[in-house]
Amino acid sequence: MTRSAVLITVLAASVVAAQAQSSAAKPASSGVPQAGTANTGRPPIQTKTREEYKAYQAAAANTQDPEAMEKAADDFAAKFPNSDVRVLLYRAAMSEYQNAGNPEKMMNMGLKVLAIDKDDPEALIGIAEILEERTGPTDLDREQRSEQVVEYASHALKTLDTDLAVPAGTPPDRLDAYKKYLRSTGLAIIGTMYYKQEHFAEAETKLRDAMETDAANPDPVVVLRLALALDQQKKYSDALEQANRAVQLTEEGTNLGRMARNERDRLVVKAAGSGASAGGAPSANEPAQPNNVTPNQVSPGQASTPAH
Repeated sequence: MTRSAVLITVLAASVVAAQAQSSAAKPASSGVPQAGTANTGRPPIQTKTREEYKAYQAAAANTQDPEAMEKAADDFAAKFPNSDVRVLLYRAAMSEYQNAGNPEKMMNMGLKVLAIDKDDPEALIGIAEILEERTGPTDLDREQRSEQVVEYASHALKTLDTDLAVPAGTPPDRLDAYKKYLRSTGLAIIGTMYYKQEHFAEAETKLRDAMETDAANPDPVVVLRLALALDQQKKYSDALEQANRAVQLTEEGTNLGRMARNERDRLVVKAAGSGASAGGAPSANEPAQPNNVTPNQVSPGQASTPAH
């Protein structure tokens, strides 16, 4: 599971529930708005006819089953090829596949979202995350993938305030929390990409920005990766501070918890004798390499999910 797996927990997962509530509260004969973005800079997404609305409700009822959700979205899109609400159904399918631990299918659904709305920040961030995970140091197309990751995530950050579609009636505080989470995620993805490229100073900047953007929901993987980026720059005191924080945010018996504690123990020694070791031979406890802490091992966001 990746960090983007929890994108549905604040707003995306509530789309279908919001639609069910609105259908019960409004006359079936009206053109019922399906999702609104009054505070996000774009007009509401809505159905145009009663037939389209009923078909949307039937398709949206397939949540909890990603394959059924995908088929329902495809069937709806075939019947209503110009419907604005297609994006909501494909985003629901994208989220269900993500919950099911199927990143390949999740990315396919994200690409279908972008085919409808190339500026959708949720799909951009979800796809960027998967591409980042799949970019390894030995890949022949590593540079191209890295550029794609940064492009997708950067574009999401630009469109977040103008193209984020949310359910009608979403409370402002929930919308604000979700936007913070998405922005933090996008920054963390870019920072992670810089980290993998061993651009540690740039990684430090983006990872700090990610943490500050959603300070109420610290992600232990981002915190630990920041510690490692600082470690690689021989900023041992700052690195130790972040490693200690990562330890506090993780459980000892987990993969991430063990890595956090190993890094902390190593930094205790380095911070105490940094003058002697900073420019000398490598220590017996070398710092974890950039790719040793990846979303493939432990999902960022697994230990800290945005409040909802």
